[in-house]
Amino acid sequence: MRRLTLLLAGLAALSCSGSPRHESMAELHGRVIERARVQTVYMDSLLNERQAPGTDWQGPRTFQDGKLLTTGVSGWVSGFYPGVLWQVYEATEDTLFRSLATKYTKPLAALLVRDTDHDIGFQLMSSYGRWLDSGTADANTAEALREVLREGAGTLAGRFDPEIGVIRSWNGDHWNYPVIIDNMMNLELLMKYGDRAIAEKHALTTAANHFREDGTTWHLVNYADDGSVLGKQTVQGYADDSAWARGQSWALYGYAMMAREERAAGNEELAGTFYGIADKLKGWLLAHLPEDGIPCWDYSQTDYRDASAGAILASGLLILNELKPDETALQTADRILRTLASPEYLADPRTNGGFLLKHSVGNLPGGSEIDVPLTYADYYFLEALSRFPR
Repeated sequence: MRRLTLLLAGLAALSCSGSPRHESMAELHGRVIERARVQTVYMDSLLNERQAPGTDWQGPRTFQDGKLLTTGVSGWVSGFYPGVLWQVYEATEDTLFRSLATKYTKPLAALLVRDTDHDIGFQLMSSYGRWLDSGTADANTAEALREVLREGAGTLAGRFDPEIGVIRSWNGDHWNYPVIIDNMMNLELLMKYGDRAIAEKHALTTAANHFREDGTTWHLVNYADDGSVLGKQTVQGYADDSAWARGQSWALYGYAMMAREERAAGNEELAGTFYGIADKLKGWLLAHLPEDGIPCWDYSQTDYRDASAGAILASGLLILNELKPDETALQTADRILRTLASPEYLADPRTNGGFLLKHSVGNLPGGSEIDVPLTYADYYFLEALSRFPR
């Protein structure tokens, strides 16, 4: 009831103010959550329309050319819609969203037998992890959720090569042993439910090989079997030496998360190491962000903005602020979130395929998901709003 009262108060304040710029962040969060209530239920209806009885689970991926495009359980984005639903439930305590979140989360347990890529951290932490953190499970259910997360962490750890010192991102293709910066985001599963030493080694090896002198990161490093580096690329960016925006956000968030988990465990030396990596990258990013805080899909470009990169960055900056009060990080996160909550980016009710945010970019060089909504943009947008200090 307290959360609902806050939500209604926020909406009332907005209607009186006449301008989103005058909202407190609590009021802005309430407005966005109210929009998310409408959008997630609308998206569920669209998913139900295309889900034939007896067919495999389908979740949202994007909305393009007037059509909702979906993913199966194995898609790397499969956990984010359940995670959005859990976040709406946490903000409203409306049992409708707990029911919907449970419905879309349970089938993802099938991921435990899949070991062809590193994405299980993305998939399980945003769904099962959110379920557990919601505090709604009884003791038996909570232990079952932990077991799923522990098994998932074991699957991820099985992709670690101790000689190379990193977790392989995927199998096959034309690379020998590819590791992408996105993999930093999967380490939270290991830090909380699995082998922390593997996560730490991966983060340290990545720090040694993925970063440039200015603090930015390549997208992909290809390793030889003996751990030497065969090559470095920026596959989804403009050029190998450019700063692909979402990759920079993954890196900052990933190392901020590692610093947080190390500090929580009392490992101050490693916490400081990981914080320093994120903080150096932060300095470069803050110097290169557009005025409204939303980067283009690559920092060398000026065409398509990427709301997903902005949302992930905002959430990562707020982790840094939690570790050490940082006015520049806080102000930048505020700027990003206010821009994303503006009409330019926040979708009108029952539009945009049920997604909250417009204007994200998946893989422009690959010709995929250009200037469209993306499910992970919504997830990290809500996460950043909930993380903002009040």
